[in-house]
Amino acid sequence: MPINITMPALSPTMTEGTLAKWLKAEGDSVESGDVIAEIETDKATMEVEAVDEGIIGKIIVAEGTENVPVNDVIAILLEEGETANDIGDAPAAAPAPVPAEQKAEAPAAAETPKAATPATQSHSGARIFASPLARRLAEEKGLDLSNVKGSGPHGRIVKADIENAKAQPKGANTQAGATATVYDDPDVKTNVFGMAYKEIPNNNIRKVVAKRLSESKQTVPHFYLTVECQLDTLLAARKELNDKANGAFKLSVNDFVIKATAMALKAYPAANVSWTDDAIQQYLKADISVAVSTPTGLITPIIKAAEDKGLRDISSEMKDLAGRAREGKLKPEEFQGGTFSVSNLGMFGVKEFAAIINPPQGCILAIGAGEQRPVVINGEIKIKTVMNCTLSVDHRCVDGAVGAEYLQIFKQYIENPVSMLV
Repeated sequence: MPINITMPALSPTMTEGTLAKWLKAEGDSVESGDVIAEIETDKATMEVEAVDEGIIGKIIVAEGTENVPVNDVIAILLEEGETANDIGDAPAAAPAPVPAEQKAEAPAAAETPKAATPATQSHSGARIFASPLARRLAEEKGLDLSNVKGSGPHGRIVKADIENAKAQPKGANTQAGATATVYDDPDVKTNVFGMAYKEIPNNNIRKVVAKRLSESKQTVPHFYLTVECQLDTLLAARKELNDKANGAFKLSVNDFVIKATAMALKAYPAANVSWTDDAIQQYLKADISVAVSTPTGLITPIIKAAEDKGLRDISSEMKDLAGRAREGKLKPEEFQGGTFSVSNLGMFGVKEFAAIINPPQGCILAIGAGEQRPVVINGEIKIKTVMNCTLSVDHRCVDGAVGAEYLQIFKQYIENPVSMLV
């Protein structure tokens, strides 16, 4: 009997997802464990494996379909000896996504039931392809379609093209000496100011990140504290440890930062907290969320109980998590949760920045680049490698003095890295 393949729940909070890509086609054989599709959730893009073996008899939901509810049938799997005739009354295949422009034009086109208008010819004799709505609007506005660049499929002129052309200065395309850049790429559009652009659709990850950060900035009372940390001793210790490793591992400055962040939270747990309306939650372990940039957006894999792990273990675990994050292969429990976040932009040469808190966490530490600066020590000017570290704090659960005390402890660990090893 045919087996329904349904939209899986890939996280405890997932209610719907986007069927990003089918990796199997109708008629393909699959075995248990084969990856058959990629599902984009509100957190990550994840692979879906087949539970049963058989043949893909029918794909119900086309790739690219958004907002597919959990447990909805997305495909039919046929067992050995079965054919498409055995599927019966399966749900109708979901239509491929239709561009919003086409959807908007359909009712308007239906309002004027007239004979199909042949394709217009430009002054050069070339055919001009335009939607019925675009032709009507162009006629009403007195626009010459030969002067309009189409942004629809295969260069077809659509409603938006007419609206954009309407806002241009009269005769902008025909004045002597005036030139307009013509793009062969049908994905290139032009705004009302004549500026060319391409649209990059927002995936679910970026939508959720944008929503969460907007809510955080608008509802969480942020304040910021910055300290300067001298790195010379840390850099020397790092070099010595890496030299002795003989290639077995390679520690980064960020590994020391993660360790120092966790050790400071262990020493001063008042900063390892979250706000709720009923109580302040103070965590017993330092689960450090580390911001990682991926092709699909920002994600924060977690080094759990980082205060109990050595630098080598932190380094190895971070490399593994970051690599799988960029491939979209993290498990939900590897990026959901965390008690405190670290965001490091020092490798990009950024000297100082203030990060937005990742709710429900109470703090996030922003790490800038280390650079040589003049420092006064015992009345003498010395050249030291200095790194700016800015703590963003939720004032509801962490007071200014608490944040300042935490930063001082963190600074001590950074400037005396040996203390993290004992």
